[in-house]
Formats: sequence, structure tokens, C-alpha cells
Amino acid sequence: MAATAAERVVIENCAIATVDEGGTEFAAGHLVLAGNRIESVGAGSAPEGLQGVVRRIDATGHLATPGLVNTHHHFYQWITRGLATDHNLFDWLTALYPTWARIDEPMVHAAAQGSLAMMARGGVTTAMDHHYVFPRGAGDLSGAIVRAARDMGVRFTLARGSMDRGASDGGLPPDFAVEGLEEALAATEATVKEHHDASPDAMTQVAVAPCSPFSVSTDLMRRGAELARSLGVRLHTHGSETVEEEKFCHELFGMGPTDYFASTGWLGEDVWMAHCVHMNDADIAAFARTGTGVAHCPSSNARLAAGIARVPDLIAAGVPVGLGVDGTASNESGELHTELRNAVLVNRLGPHREAALTARQSLRLGTIGGAKVLGRAADTGSLEPGKLADLVLWKMDTLAHSSIADPVTALVLGAPAPVTASFVNGRQIVADGRLTTVDEDAVARATRDEARRLARIAARG
Repeated sequence: MAATAAERVVIENCAIATVDEGGTEFAAGHLVLAGNRIESVGAGSAPEGLQGVVRRIDATGHLATPGLVNTHHHFYQWITRGLATDHNLFDWLTALYPTWARIDEPMVHAAAQGSLAMMARGGVTTAMDHHYVFPRGAGDLSGAIVRAARDMGVRFTLARGSMDRGASDGGLPPDFAVEGLEEALAATEATVKEHHDASPDAMTQVAVAPCSPFSVSTDLMRRGAELARSLGVRLHTHGSETVEEEKFCHELFGMGPTDYFASTGWLGEDVWMAHCVHMNDADIAAFARTGTGVAHCPSSNARLAAGIARVPDLIAAGVPVGLGVDGTASNESGELHTELRNAVLVNRLGPHREAALTARQSLRLGTIGGAKVLGRAADTGSLEPGKLADLVLWKMDTLAHSSIADPVTALVLGAPAPVTASFVNGRQIVADGRLTTVDEDAVARATRDEARRLARIAARG
């Protein structure tokens, strides 16, 4: 539970990167948390005479930042890591769909715990999961994922995915891995009604998320958008990830992905797309004009040889951009803080070279940028009075970081920094690099066991 409104936690003597609109930073400052909100942030020590202080943290040698916000993930893939490591996207999907189609509720719960644990101990305070594989008789998969996020203590968006275009209809997934159109829409609506919380303090929200143009019918795309807007929730899908997808859309729909999304109601301020690697100037202009967001997944894009997204051009055009881990079957580390570094490095391989992204721009993508993409920037994503108490203390006086003068550069470009403390909604969920909410060793055992069980089942065919 978060502290009551009268209870305060005081954090002092740390460098602070607020990631507010002006990029305010303090070389030595303080934060005061009151209940689940930030009461004050500023230079020097905390104000004198504070009442109801239950804890003081001397954060000397640390950098405080907003908690990281993950905008794209597939938790279930935690138990199929390290497979099809030399494949492009379509070949990788074809190789793994038969295995994924055999997941069940215990597997999904364990995989969600593993994915969430790895992110949370690495500074993520707001997570999301795009889950779109619902084998018949597998149990309550959405409920298992929400339960894992609640137990971990992270803020969470469940993107309830769906697929209804199987191989017999020209799609990539096998027919036994997809749902029917009406079945998918009904289940999505039920998930929203059961789990979505529209309040500013919400710990769980739900988005409508048909998987991708090559696994979803046009009817499901169009009616999914209508459903989301009738329920007042956001929309998410994969878009423009590979050259193969571009070719698929032209062959099947007679147009590219962005034009197809526009034709089905899938551009707007309530929409965000994963990847968006292969976009031309007109595509970027359409996203900017409509406020459609992008989840940039640099490690996964590299792992699957998808290409280099035009992130500098997206940012320059005013497109909302956040960072995503993507599924851990295409990003085996499963950590978002490594994406801060990879976003800088990968984008500097593109045409903008050294001017592509700075360390501070990357931190913005991983915090307030992600909050904007998820529609939560009014309440999280930066360290400002009145915002939710979602923040991380990174230990920056270690051997790996102590000689890097600028702490933000050290965090983004240096080795992964240890997390001394992570707060979500005013509650500490990480202490000295270990989760306080679950037993990490038990999670590791459960994910190993469920991965082995899935492999045995898949091998039987």
C-alpha cells in the first residue's frame, strides 16, 4: 500500500534529472514524497519543519530520475528466449508460433513474473504487455498477467491483443493459434470492463491491441478501433516493422502500412504503434498530424535485422516516441535501461550520425516520452510536484560510473547502473538492486520450469 497523505519520504543529497519540460536538473537536490505523489523537488536539502516524515534517505552518490516507462513488450516470450536467433521477423514468427500456441495460464503467469521482475529491478516503474496469443482452453491469460503486475507493484497497461487471420487466410500464424472475429472482440471488451481503471492514479489500464496487419483481418482492425473508442481506451498494434511487412500490405491491401492504418481508423492521439522502422516522409507527417505515437525498440529491431527507425526525424516532426523492450524472444536481456544506450548507438549508425540522439534525449524517450505514448504524461514520466511518486535512484559512485563527470551521460552510455531504490505510487519495490515484492529466486525457478514444460509440449507436436 502507498503511504497515507500525511506520511512523507525525504530523499536528499542526490543529483536529479527531472525530465520536465525545461529539462531541469540539480547537481545536489532533494525530493519529498507525500503519499503516492511528489510533494516537492529542488536544489539543496529538503525544507525544514516537515511533518509526518516516516523515512529519510541519504542518496549521496546517486542520480534520481523518473521511473522508466516501457511502451512495448510481450511477456509470454520470457519462456522462449534464445530460439531462432538467426532469423528475420517473418521466419522467426513462423518458427515460434507453433510453440507459442501451446502456452497456458501457469506458463503465462510465470513468464509475466519473469519479464516484470527483470524490468522492475532495472528501473521500470510503468510496464506494458501486448498479449495476443490465446489458445483454446488455456485459462484466464489476461487475468494471470494482471495478477503478476499487481503482485510486482508496477504501474501497468495490458494491451489485449488478438489475431484472427490464420495461415488459411493468408496470415502467418497457424489456424489453431488464432481467435474468431466476434470471439476476439467480445473477449477484448470483457477484459477492458474487468481490468481497466481510468483514474489518474490507476495501477492497471487496458488497451485494445489487434496484433498486426499480417495476422489480423481488416474487419478486426476497423471494429477494434471502434470498440476502443466506444470504451474510452487506447489502441496499440505493430506497424511498419520490416520490408516484408511493407510488401505484404501492398500485395494484400494495395497500399502501405500507414495508409492502411488510416483507412481502418488506426491513426490518432489515442494510438501508438510498435517499431515503425520503415516509414517515408509522408508516413511520418501522417503520424505527426494525427498525434499517433511510436514505441521504439532498438535492440529487437537489430536482433531481427528489421532496420534502423527514423527516430530523429520522428522527434523533429513532433511524433510522440517512447522506448520498448519488445518480447524477450527478440531481446533476451528483457531490460529497458539498456535501451537508453542502444537507442543512442543504433540511431547514430543512421544518416544523422553523431547528431541523431543525445543522452538526454534518450532519457526523455525512456521516461516522459513513454508516458506520453501511453497517455499518462499528466501524472507520471517526470519528477514534478503533484505527479505520481514513480522514481528511481541509480547508484553512480561505483567503479563503472564514478569517473564519468555527468551523471546522465553515465546512466545512458555507461554500464548498466545499479538501482538502489525504485518507488511506484509511493511504495518502494526495489531496495539495493533486489525486488521487495516477490522472491526473485522463486520467480527464476518458476520461469525455468515452465519454459521446460512448454518445450516438452511443443516437441510432442
